Amino acid sequence: MKLGSLVLGSLVIASSLSAATWKFAIDEWANDPQEIYATAFKNYVEENSRHKIKIYTAGTLGDGTDIMEQAKAGLVDILGAGTGYLGTTIPEMDLFTLPYVMPTDTKELDYFFKNSKVINEKLPTVFNKAGLELLAIYPEGEMAVTTFTEFHSPADLNGRKMRVMPGSPILVDTYKAFGASPQPMSWGDLVGALKTGMVDGQENPTVWIEAYGLDKLTKVLTYTGHGHYNGAVATNKEFFDKLSSRDRKLVKDAGSYAHKVILKEAQNLDAKGLGKIIRKLPNYKIVTLTNEERIPFIEAAKGVQNKFASKSTSNEKLLMLMKEDVKMAVLAAAKSAKK
Repeated sequence: MKLGSLVLGSLVIASSLSAATWKFAIDEWANDPQEIYATAFKNYVEENSRHKIKIYTAGTLGDGTDIMEQAKAGLVDILGAGTGYLGTTIPEMDLFTLPYVMPTDTKELDYFFKNSKVINEKLPTVFNKAGLELLAIYPEGEMAVTTFTEFHSPADLNGRKMRVMPGSPILVDTYKAFGASPQPMSWGDLVGALKTGMVDGQENPTVWIEAYGLDKLTKVLTYTGHGHYNGAVATNKEFFDKLSSRDRKLVKDAGSYAHKVILKEAQNLDAKGLGKIIRKLPNYKIVTLTNEERIPFIEAAKGVQNKFASKSTSNEKLLMLMKEDVKMAVLAAAKSAKK
């Protein structure tokens, strides 16, 4: 009897220490921001436990929408995707796609993503309702618009066909408000569409524009200041809840560590991408809209924000709180700059 108890106890201990391989699916490729986060997460987990992380990059298991559904179904354990893709399942995530809400200054962004009440206090509950456990939201780069000719006003964009990420009604509404004709299109179809003139332009973070040759396919890159591309990471909630308390802490700690890594890296992403474009294509036109030129775009964006807020009380409250978060970030960055 004593021997049996001893064997049983040994099996329980062995089981608690057994290694597992967790599936981490992202909708970006190697060396992209999501892969940087996922690699940091993987390194932390594997250095502090016997568990392993298997990273599945873009296309391996489908696009952002596909892996979102797989994460909800428990087919993958951890999900990394652009917030625009998540908005199709979690409408509140469209907050991060709204034009002229998020800051573009790197110091302001850093403070915002570390201290935002929307991210740290409100969205975890929203994710739980969707069957997910939120680990992090982080910036991947300021949105830049690449076109064949310059534009400085919504009137200049009148009739231009602008590719937007599929599944995001906010982007469709945004480019309509900006005077353009939005064309939802997958990433895989974008290059061909630019080459054949099916679209007149597109938006993406600078680092992606350079890395995937979108600068070579257009003539002008314009910073409008209207938004940032952001990534989010979450686990399947059932997977998370079934972990031991030790492993739940491990996952949270790994998420915090990877968040610090990507926030530090994010401060340099735009500069790296732009620097490579300038060195590679010295005649490529780089335009930054002046504050005066941005005014009509900002005014047009108010309608998009109001439409989002009108969809639910939750949307309205979250948008108000996010604007407060941004104000705090701006003030904190300004105070830090004076020191």
